[in-house]
Amino acid sequence: MKPKTSLKDIAKIVGVSIPLVSYVLSNKGKENRVSEKTAKRIREVAKELNYHPNWNARSLKTNKTRSIGVIVADISNPFFSNLARTIEDEAFSQDYTVIFGSSDEKVEKFNKVLDFLKMRQVDGFIIAAPEGSREIIADLAKAGIPFVLIDRYFNDLTTNYVTVDNFKASMQATNYLLGKGNKKIGAVLYNSKLHHYKERHQGYVEALKKAGLTVDAELIKRINHGSLKADMKRVVKELVQDAEVDAIYFHTNTLAEEGLTQMLGLDRKILKKVDVVVFDQNSSYNFLEDPIPYLHQPIKEIGQKALRILIEQIQQPAQELQQISYETSLESSSLEP
Repeated sequence: MKPKTSLKDIAKIVGVSIPLVSYVLSNKGKENRVSEKTAKRIREVAKELNYHPNWNARSLKTNKTRSIGVIVADISNPFFSNLARTIEDEAFSQDYTVIFGSSDEKVEKFNKVLDFLKMRQVDGFIIAAPEGSREIIADLAKAGIPFVLIDRYFNDLTTNYVTVDNFKASMQATNYLLGKGNKKIGAVLYNSKLHHYKERHQGYVEALKKAGLTVDAELIKRINHGSLKADMKRVVKELVQDAEVDAIYFHTNTLAEEGLTQMLGLDRKILKKVDVVVFDQNSSYNFLEDPIPYLHQPIKEIGQKALRILIEQIQQPAQELQQISYETSLESSSLEP
């Protein structure tokens, strides 16, 4: 079997030292003052010789694998799939490999995926933590393992996180419906104790109170993750047919997707009678005759920022923790410019 190409082989052909080759192939050429011409030649020779770095040897030497673990709540959700792609692209640009996992909002699966990634010795984590995982996250922090929470966080734990201002966003969504003259506004949210869902609910309530409206508990409907379709069928009937609401605010895109399906099943023209606004985008909105206003989250900024914070933490463990909250924007072709 043909022996693997080594740094020594490349250095011999180019006519430079082995450390210099190592600098270039580990993306440290500029900081070690390697000329662009020499760096280009080294990369060309490495490619011609089909050189592949010995990651096991490198990780033993540096105690780093240049890999990170990303655990999202549901990879089938457009928000998380787009976020995962952004993180992967940003990681690639910084010479990191990403290993993905999905918890499906189940703490048992989350713990299992986390343990697997620990065994793979990833350098750190980006995590959308499911309900019930507070103690697991607290243990990560105590162990000094670098990680960044995305989308959701625990307000009684001091950790890195990157999210959006859920309270302000919900006020914006509810105010949009109020601005259209609606008085009877239903809210559909997940039955969850996660902090970001609480903030969305509180924003909705606060907007109603500021408008001088009474908050009607009968118009606030909670859906269980495990029985989304059945619960939504009942909830839509209660809001649309029984309570005859003017509008509905869906607190997530997955709730909206099923909710809109059930609403259209009752009446194909229902969106001309009941206004709808949604937290987050979903491609299914594009197939509707009536445009759906939605709160746009800056996914690219969230993903890039989370990755950069994590790498800073990996490289400088004493780095100060960062809590970033982005603004959302209400978007739809039906909105006034």
